[in-house]
Amino acid sequence: MDRNDYYNDKKWCPSCEDYVPYLMSIEHSYCTTCGNEVRLFSDEDWGSFQDSMASRRTKGGRPSKKKASGDQGRESA
Repeated sequence: MDRNDYYNDKKWCPSCEDYVPYLMSIEHSYCTTCGNEVRLFSDEDWGSFQDSMASRRTKGGRPSKKKASGDQGRESA
């Protein structure tokens, strides 16, 4: 696994249309080349990321209850 560090980390700049080094502030990150706000992925890469994550997600819903014969699943007092 690659180790990311501050000096090699890059984000997508829509103005430069490339992954660029950036400066991070409290709420946003900014391109070091043009100064515009950057984001984590390009639109194309974001779609690919979402597709890959969708295949990993569980289908959801509650698991079925296992019922023992004659047992209602209640404790007696």
